[in-house]
Amino acid sequence: MALSLRREKKPSKFEQASDGSMTLIEHVRELRNRLFVASLGIVVGLIVGFIISKWAFDILKAPYCALPTSINANTGSCEFITLGVADQLMLRLKIALWVGLIIGAPVWLYQLWAFVAPGLHRHERKWAYIFVALALPLFTAGATLSYFVIGHSLSFIMDAGVIGEPTKLEVTAYVGFVMNMLLLFGCAFEFPLLLLMLNFTGVVTAKRLLSWWRAVVFLSFAFAAIATPDPGPFGMTLLAACITGLYFLAVLVSFINDRRKGRGKEIYAGLDDDQISVLDEERVPVGTSDPITAPTAVEAPEPVEKPRPIERRFDDMT
Repeated sequence: MALSLRREKKPSKFEQASDGSMTLIEHVRELRNRLFVASLGIVVGLIVGFIISKWAFDILKAPYCALPTSINANTGSCEFITLGVADQLMLRLKIALWVGLIIGAPVWLYQLWAFVAPGLHRHERKWAYIFVALALPLFTAGATLSYFVIGHSLSFIMDAGVIGEPTKLEVTAYVGFVMNMLLLFGCAFEFPLLLLMLNFTGVVTAKRLLSWWRAVVFLSFAFAAIATPDPGPFGMTLLAACITGLYFLAVLVSFINDRRKGRGKEIYAGLDDDQISVLDEERVPVGTSDPITAPTAVEAPEPVEKPRPIERRFDDMT
């Protein structure tokens, strides 16, 4: 009898979590390990972000430094105002944290996905890959657009002010304003993905999505007017126009998906809500019923055995 020196390959953590053979304690240990690895990725990204934080700040301050009011007439350099002693250090740490989250995103996003993916079906994981691949360029496009909007917004704010003289901005408030604009435009560009998810999962059809166009246009301008930190009309109008354009693009893709899946061709798809549907009646002749037989007699129950005395029911042990 030949002996095999190969060891049986044990199932991986992914396979154990998928088939449900992993215990609760093993799930908790896996979550602990993945959180530790994700934390290491963020810490490494934070260190790298602290090193390149000055370069990142140069990119963030470029729209402000392009304004003539930010230039010192004597030195010719771009100047900010600082109110606190530790404001510059805290601002550098804040920028380093944002940059560290971006640099460490491949690590902590993979750890998050590796923990969640075993609970999804194969087709759900496929669509998740597609939506994540679309979310990154959409967010980047929104953040890039907001970077160019910030210059026009600052110019409008400076010209529409009541001071009427060169104005220097506080550096912490300015960086917070720029980051809020980047985050807002980036998240707003993810709106069509939500609509596509509703359509691809079969929750709503493209025809129903198109019927919401008036409400979507109104809510886009209302959201842009409330959420945009820029009080000028340029940033608000541009953000609302982008959201509306992405909405119609998502509706177009939804129409293509519905046509591919054959939605809208159901038997009652062309009927109005108040219209009576036509039912095909199938008339089956009713014949004579089967004859009823006479009932049979039920046998009498057997007599119940008389119970034994109480002292004979148990032995010495019970």
